[in-house]
Amino acid sequence: MRGATILVVDDIDANRAVLCQLLDAQGYTVAAAPSGEVALKLVQSDPPELILLDVVMPGLGGLETCRRLKQNSASAHIPIIFITAQNETRGVVDGFRAGGVDYITKPFQEEEVFVRIETHLKNHRLTRALQEEVDRRERAESALQRADQQLSILSEQEAQRWGVSGFVGQSPAFSEVLNAIRKLQRFPTTNVLILGESGVGKELIARAIHYGGATAKGPFIPVNCSAIPQELGESTFFGHVKGAFSGATADRPGYFTQADGGTLFLDEVGDMPLDLQTKLLRVIEDGVVEPVGSSGRRKKVTLRILAGTNAELQSDVDAGGFRKDLYFRLAGYAIEVPPLRKRREDIPLLVKYFIKRLSDEMGMPAPELSPSALAKLESYDFPGNVRELKNLVERALIECGGGPICPPHLGLLTTKTGAAEEADSGERSRDSELKRTSRFPPGSDEERVLRYVAVNGSISNPQCRHLLQIGVHRASYLLRKLSEAGDLSRTNVGKATEYNLPALEGAPSNRA
Repeated sequence: MRGATILVVDDIDANRAVLCQLLDAQGYTVAAAPSGEVALKLVQSDPPELILLDVVMPGLGGLETCRRLKQNSASAHIPIIFITAQNETRGVVDGFRAGGVDYITKPFQEEEVFVRIETHLKNHRLTRALQEEVDRRERAESALQRADQQLSILSEQEAQRWGVSGFVGQSPAFSEVLNAIRKLQRFPTTNVLILGESGVGKELIARAIHYGGATAKGPFIPVNCSAIPQELGESTFFGHVKGAFSGATADRPGYFTQADGGTLFLDEVGDMPLDLQTKLLRVIEDGVVEPVGSSGRRKKVTLRILAGTNAELQSDVDAGGFRKDLYFRLAGYAIEVPPLRKRREDIPLLVKYFIKRLSDEMGMPAPELSPSALAKLESYDFPGNVRELKNLVERALIECGGGPICPPHLGLLTTKTGAAEEADSGERSRDSELKRTSRFPPGSDEERVLRYVAVNGSISNPQCRHLLQIGVHRASYLLRKLSEAGDLSRTNVGKATEYNLPALEGAPSNRA
């Protein structure tokens, strides 16, 4: 403990000089005070690590000086060793009561002085270190409590934002969806498959399931499976370590690790490549993640899997485009979300909701909706579902200029007239004939593909994916199915493959 600062307090000059000389020779930093009053001032301005304090001094005696030092929070922690005569037993007892930790006697024994000083300096530093650690842990615990409290507040806010009460709709079909959400909120370990067309709100439903249940305090990690490059799929989901591959400049956790303790939402899961499906199945089954390049460094994770798709996964399973065992792992419970055209009674409620919400966001008064505009919306099929409706309302708010929203403000719903109407007559005639002869229900993926071909003359896999907002496997399955059934004819091969509508008797061709 050499180098420690020690204050020597004694009214006798010879005693102070002896102690200061002994301590200085041992490498301590020494300060001296001839009285208790001076000692209090020195401690206030420059606190030492230990004090040697004479018991008997004129004026402010050693015992009272010790009491005042212990009453001051800035000096209460400093160990005080009393200096006393060998026959002053009473003074020693009173010194301990005043707050002293030890004593040395006159005449001084060098070895005794140094041993006692070193012992109490070590104890003092260990005590200080321990107290700092206790304070640090208390601060950390307090910070965790504040963070947990803040997380609870945020979770409650998120639950209110994404809760069932936030959904708009009272149709019987949508009420079934809301009832399913309420049930699943009580079962945080059940994986859920959410089925529905693009734009019906699959992620909103996933968030409502997450934030309305026991998983609300955990993370919600949404992943668009169709946007992940195949070569980066394993790293993206399971993470990688530094140097695992070119460009891996640091360790990176995957989505499974990020979602640990919460929910992982796999949107458009039907677009996941088969080899990645196999690895995903393994992690779902054993709950263990092994980052790419980690050489067996595995991590146990606990999370809930919610998956969404606008494809008919069962059909993809039958066609070999999706693993059957993974399908059943994901579909612990399945929710089928109806498209907006199948719950038209909800359209007025949704329109009113979006007008109010978007008007508030734009800082403008909510305009009225004309009966004719509402009639147009209620008769529209909404291939983009609720998302498309929101976009149409947003455009209408911009176009109407604060006045009532009328049909022309709805953009895509503008009726064609004149030359445009005549130009489209042949296509509508062929479309009408197609609808009369189609074997598929109105609004189904198959019927929408055939309608597209009737208007445009042909369809390719990329066009089919864009039309239905589906993945390549689902598009290939649909086109192959319609081709094999004779509803479409296939031309060309490879990337140039197109599918045409077989000529209908008495109908002109739309092909150039």
